[in-house]
Amino acid sequence: MPGSSYSVFIPGRIIPNLNDTREAPVRSACSPLLRVARTLFVAIFCLLSPVAALAQGASAQAAAFDPRVTFAPLTLPGPVNDYRSANGAPGPSYWQNETGYELRASLDPVAKQLRATEVITYTNNSPDVLPSIWLRLEQNIYRKDSRGYAIMGALLRRRRAAAQAASEEMSTEGFVFDSVEVESGQQIVKADYLVNDTRMQIRLPEPLPGHGGRLKIHIRYHYQIPGVWGGRTSWGMSEKGEIYDMAQWYPRVAVYDDLRGWDTLPYIGAEFYLEYGNFDYYLTVPSNMIVAGSGELMNPQDVLTKTEIDRLARARNSDKTVYIRTPAEASDPASRPNHGGTLTWHFHMDHTRDVSWSASAVFVWDAARINLPGGKTALAMSVYPPESVGPDAWDNSTQYVKDTVERFSKHWYPYPWPAAINVAGFSTGMEYPGIVFDGIQDKGKMLFWITAHEIGHSWFPMIVGSNERRNAFMDEGFNTFIDIEESADYAGGKFGPKRDSEYSDGGEPADTILKVLDNPEAPTLMIRADAYPWQLGHPVSYFKGAYGMVLLREQILGPERFDWAFRKYIRDWAYKHPSPSDFFREMESEGGEDLSWFWRGWYLNNWKYDVAVEKIDGSSVTLSNLGQLVLPTPVEVTFKDGTKTRITLPVETWLTKGTYVWTLEHKSPIALVLVDPDHMLPDDNRGNNEVKADQ
Repeated sequence: MPGSSYSVFIPGRIIPNLNDTREAPVRSACSPLLRVARTLFVAIFCLLSPVAALAQGASAQAAAFDPRVTFAPLTLPGPVNDYRSANGAPGPSYWQNETGYELRASLDPVAKQLRATEVITYTNNSPDVLPSIWLRLEQNIYRKDSRGYAIMGALLRRRRAAAQAASEEMSTEGFVFDSVEVESGQQIVKADYLVNDTRMQIRLPEPLPGHGGRLKIHIRYHYQIPGVWGGRTSWGMSEKGEIYDMAQWYPRVAVYDDLRGWDTLPYIGAEFYLEYGNFDYYLTVPSNMIVAGSGELMNPQDVLTKTEIDRLARARNSDKTVYIRTPAEASDPASRPNHGGTLTWHFHMDHTRDVSWSASAVFVWDAARINLPGGKTALAMSVYPPESVGPDAWDNSTQYVKDTVERFSKHWYPYPWPAAINVAGFSTGMEYPGIVFDGIQDKGKMLFWITAHEIGHSWFPMIVGSNERRNAFMDEGFNTFIDIEESADYAGGKFGPKRDSEYSDGGEPADTILKVLDNPEAPTLMIRADAYPWQLGHPVSYFKGAYGMVLLREQILGPERFDWAFRKYIRDWAYKHPSPSDFFREMESEGGEDLSWFWRGWYLNNWKYDVAVEKIDGSSVTLSNLGQLVLPTPVEVTFKDGTKTRITLPVETWLTKGTYVWTLEHKSPIALVLVDPDHMLPDDNRGNNEVKADQ
């Protein structure tokens, strides 16, 4: 989600201005006494150790670089076995469990409540026998006794001004269960279950066998819909009427995988890790409402007018945006097939990890055809309140969706679902399969950037199903990386280059990334998503994650090798669950390069890169590597006759030592030597990049 100059709260997600990264408050897990003791120990050690004393007296010199550390053998954290191969692809015995959902929900806009029944079909493809099933209950984060509320409650209270009324209660009871039953074979029995925070454990009457064992879980439940303060899911009042952004709206089966068994990290703010399956869902809402939902609308004849059905058919064959419901019709009762009572909208979506939806009586609705590889098509659609209409605003949303899906489908992997929808509501900057939620007031380049980013999440993590709650860089970083291309190419670069709160806000990436690398409080990319300090979540997982991919593509592997390897990674892990180690191995194996030095320096650590020109001695140039991170390094020499030559020093230049002497053969004397002449590398000290012969 793009940020701004102020902080925005979504449960567990604070979006700061990237320029604030240096001002992150210094924290320590140590007690004051322990910090004093540690400082005293270091001081004594430095006084007593000759080596330490010499190190203390040495400033940034080549000796600070230790090739034995940079190029040491690297053992990746993830295993290699029959489930996950050494080449980074799923192994010959890879397995994954399946979930299918049938959901029937009724929205009560007076009580601000959702009531639903749910039937989950769960298939255990693992080799293990499962005595219990774990479900995720994300609505429980809004309970006052939840872990997430304990962490974020003060921030919720600060957002009271954003609520519809100052006295609005900023908590709910979460999911309230009317019944929970297990169906196995011909029997349906009351479930033995335990609710703990945002999780439910159902203890099965009989263990579920592996290798295809299947059961059904029947749940009846209801919950209070949070207001604008809810963040990722909410209801709010637009100028003309209410908008309901419905997400995390049903109990969802947790992932049981070969890495951890049940992955049951609680929901305290970081996003999701879900299993794939097929969804049928039915939404009963007041008849004056329009509903936009993930997947395919199965019964347009029951919920749309003939005019709207005809316009939808026209949009399916139009590259230009077609109104399904015009701004003038948004307040016209004739735009609905029934007056009074309710209508039930039926949606279906296959091979997805989630579904979400939005409903409002005041939605304007438009659509256009998406052209996909192989002659296939889908629909780009937008729904938004009348105040979002405008030639620099949501009039353009559907074209932004269309262009993003077409470009990413062509370059990376074909979009698999029947529709891609952008919703203007109150749960801004959130992504779900086939549908995203953005801001009512978004316009201009901000609307373009946020649309491209949230739609880009269709690939990471909706198609490639990584664990967002543990490895944020694998969805936010990868997605921000592919967004760079969309910003550069849309309408001839109209909104490029991408320079927003997700990526290099306020300057060139090689310079602005130093705010992260120079910040001692910055965590590594491998940290659990909830553990990012609030000022550093975007700068690290989005920006550093994306810039690492840029370095890998543009400076290390080159586009031809990178694109081949990354496309294979996407194909191999589509609708599956890769780990960071799988990504690292696949890029090495298919990219044809040992990249352990890059994984260690950029992902496992926040090492700095700093290559310096030490001196010019006749026709020889001495360069030093002063940082622990190494990268292929372009060096340009300008001769006094005005000619130039370049060399790119491979990382192997520094395999055994931190200095390199480059001897040139040229008739004219050297005038100037410049490291990184194109300003593409994150050099921590550009002051030592250039030396003139007469200096």
